[in-house]
Amino acid sequence: MKDPRLEGRAGGSGGDFDVSVIGLGYVGLPTAALLATHGLRVAGVDLNDDVVAGVNAGTIHIVEPELEALVRAAVTGGTLRAFRAPRRARTHMICVPTPLAADHSPDLSYVDAASRSLAPHLEPGDLVILESTVPPGTTRGIVGARIRERGLVPGEDVFVAHAPERVLPGAALREVIDNERVLGGLTPACTARAADFYGRFVKGTIHRTGAETAELVKLAENAYRDVNIAYANELANVCGDLDLAPWEVIRLANRHPRVNILRPGPGVGGHCIAVDPWFLAACAPERTPLIQGARAVNDARPGQVVAEIYRRTKTAREASGPRPRVALLGLAYKPDIDDLRESPAMAIARTLVADGRVDLLLVEPHLRSSPIDGCPLVAVDEALERADLAVVLVAHRRFRGIDTGRYEGLETLDCVGLWS
Repeated sequence: MKDPRLEGRAGGSGGDFDVSVIGLGYVGLPTAALLATHGLRVAGVDLNDDVVAGVNAGTIHIVEPELEALVRAAVTGGTLRAFRAPRRARTHMICVPTPLAADHSPDLSYVDAASRSLAPHLEPGDLVILESTVPPGTTRGIVGARIRERGLVPGEDVFVAHAPERVLPGAALREVIDNERVLGGLTPACTARAADFYGRFVKGTIHRTGAETAELVKLAENAYRDVNIAYANELANVCGDLDLAPWEVIRLANRHPRVNILRPGPGVGGHCIAVDPWFLAACAPERTPLIQGARAVNDARPGQVVAEIYRRTKTAREASGPRPRVALLGLAYKPDIDDLRESPAMAIARTLVADGRVDLLLVEPHLRSSPIDGCPLVAVDEALERADLAVVLVAHRRFRGIDTGRYEGLETLDCVGLWS
């Protein structure tokens, strides 16, 4: 059933589409599909020809439950089309990547390029929303600036706001609707216009503020989680020295009513938690020693896992030859998805491949082909049959409940507490 709040135009009259979504990735595509199946005419925009062709054929390029059926329904119904360049619309959502540069500074070139390409298509009364995670000042200094260059005044002619996405890959369709949202406009009128738009489909509470505050809120959320994970990882390092199980220590410590330690792992991945703290640190390098220290702790974890793999396989090398077989279970950055962005498991795999000291058996049930040349994917049962050491790097549901005792001579290294 269509949500009645989504019926009708996205605001005003004119425009070829109600909404355009620039960037059809893990945030943009679920958002576009959701809006398109609830009464709005949506133009999806992406520079990748394969993504555009796939969407127009009703297929998707990411793993997201129920998304392909939603895209297919929207395309079949004529409410969603994909293009390589922006189209006229009354509301424009920018959902492009914001990666890190080599020096850990924010790379805002995609935001700038999207803003430049969009500006010629804007008309008075349009709403422009930046959902990409960015440092404070980006919405005003890049998006707003490109609009001004076209002779339009943000807050008067065109409404501009930042609405940082808060979706979890694997649960994006639900979280786009249910999560609370923080909206910050360049002016109060911009904020009000953005709140009116999101109020059409967001069930969670909408919090209004300014653009710079909204930008910083998203960074603060993910930097907090990164610091918490760094503490868990540091605690796991201490437990390793004391020959104690970190999972048991953390489980019991969390019985305290005011303690909530997250789980340690082989590092921190994804485009948010591994990246956003650097955006915050870049705003005030001299004021963020804790945030930068947490990044150092978490960035060191893949190397520590590699060192432990070599320590564990020393006996195997002596017993079975110079190249023991190591099964890496999981390559994604988090459980039950195919997303490899900033994945510590991938960093571990690439290091082991480059070193050439072990034979690798890669297991990733959410990928159809290996992301590492010359190292094909292997089914989990085959990998465990052949391996001297099995390393759990991602807590995929597929790996739960495996009886490792069935595999003679198999040693295990559980980096995520799945079998512990």
